Amino acid sequence: MTSPIASDAGRLTSLRVHADDNVRVALKDLPAGSEIDDGARRVPLVEPIRHKHKFALADLAVGDSVIMYGVTVGRATRPIAAGAAITTDNTAHSTASSTPQARRGEWQAPDVGAFTGLTFDGYHRADGSVGTANVWLVVPLVFCENRNIEVLRQCVADALGEDPYRDYKRMARELLHGDAAAPSPQAAAERLFPNVDGVRFLTHTLGCGGTDDDAQALCQLLAGYICHPNVAGATVLSLGCQKAQIEMIQQAVASRDPQGLRPVHYLEQQASQSEEALIRDALTTIFDGLAEANRTPRTPAPLSALSLGAECGGSDGFSGLSANPLVGAVMDRLVALGGSGMLSEFPELCGVEHELVARCSDDRVAERFRALMSAYQRHASRVGADFSMNPSPGNIRDGLITDAMKSAGAAKKGGDSPIVDVLDYTEPRTRAGLSLLCSPGNDVESTTALAGSGANLILFTTGLGTPTGNPVTPVLKISSNSELATRMSDVIDFDAGPIIRGEAQIDELADDLLRLCIDTASGRYQPQAVRLAQYDFIPWKRGVSL
Repeated sequence: MTSPIASDAGRLTSLRVHADDNVRVALKDLPAGSEIDDGARRVPLVEPIRHKHKFALADLAVGDSVIMYGVTVGRATRPIAAGAAITTDNTAHSTASSTPQARRGEWQAPDVGAFTGLTFDGYHRADGSVGTANVWLVVPLVFCENRNIEVLRQCVADALGEDPYRDYKRMARELLHGDAAAPSPQAAAERLFPNVDGVRFLTHTLGCGGTDDDAQALCQLLAGYICHPNVAGATVLSLGCQKAQIEMIQQAVASRDPQGLRPVHYLEQQASQSEEALIRDALTTIFDGLAEANRTPRTPAPLSALSLGAECGGSDGFSGLSANPLVGAVMDRLVALGGSGMLSEFPELCGVEHELVARCSDDRVAERFRALMSAYQRHASRVGADFSMNPSPGNIRDGLITDAMKSAGAAKKGGDSPIVDVLDYTEPRTRAGLSLLCSPGNDVESTTALAGSGANLILFTTGLGTPTGNPVTPVLKISSNSELATRMSDVIDFDAGPIIRGEAQIDELADDLLRLCIDTASGRYQPQAVRLAQYDFIPWKRGVSL
């Protein structure tokens, strides 16, 4: 954010992100004929430029590279005049990620003196991990059990008087019957388990009819949730004949919890006397588990016990300028304090691989990243896909023209600290510092993966707005622009818009956002996704249906 900025009567109008860039970003709608000050030259706009979109600073011939964030983010497919918009009609996805880059020198950590010695109030587990929440988990091994999971969800909500949709149900009754005739809703019961944040119920479409690898991946993912620091214990429902067998998930759990410290109850419907007996047994394990979980109160824990997952969804042309680098600055602060972070979404790291390789702590880590990235690209090619297909219509409409452009901004969520490890999907994080996690660009699949690998808090940036949450990990939403923060205030937790307006610096807001993370981890702040009971869970299906 230190590059030359064009202004109109003191108001920011456009931005060149990096000194090597040959495009600028419009920070407001700019009319044709406007003259943009780009330091040593003035660039007249030959057409209107919508805010969040980019325009060329010099004439570009066919095949010329489009440079943003100091890296190649596209190539011109037709001549582009200086002052013309960069669009899908004149620019295609292109990268220069094969360019070798020397291993970076010693990292200059940010000043974290204001946070040294601070703690958060978390849930200490027997294995030494610390949770930011305390939930009991109910898990199906196969999609055949989804209906029973829903029965349990409704029964538990009714018994505890904690129906998250109570207000919407009252709204529906009032709309149907009228205000006067609407039956009064059941009052919420006093919390029976004040040290517990609730029961979370997962459903999914896997567990049978796929490959052995898919069944193993599902069991590894579910084991990551069962053994998560935010989970006190779990009830697992199995049909009995499915491919994802109870023995498979028991082995996956044992690999993460070899001492068997986490209580897990396995119930099989085909071995049960009746559905009623299955439901009764499941409810018994849930309520007994809640009573046990309630014995664990929040107590102080060091900030080094925090593990942040970084995610973006519904990105816009401002995401890479405000919300993403803001999250990266928070990541750097936490790493400097001894904590951990995870950057996922491999399709959205396309084009910046060389920069990430240069940040890897050693050759082993760098080679693992190259290998997983290449394997992902080969798999996509086999099914006729390519990373260039990643940008959605909403991304493109709001200025993210190519995948490389989107990726260069998305990678900013990882900050600037050394990369200490690279994880394949479902692998648990084991090293303090920043790790890369192989996951899809799909918002929910990637958020699901971050929690499965151990993130106990997730920072989710968005420019267009998305309600995504997670069943076990609190998700904080950071808006790239203030218009979104105002329009979707019931979804957004933190506004990075002041960065775009030049009213706040990234470092200043990073301290504020880290304090919000501490409050969230301590239970003093409830994220909007938790308030809305937005508990999204979608496993990544790498194989084919059989």
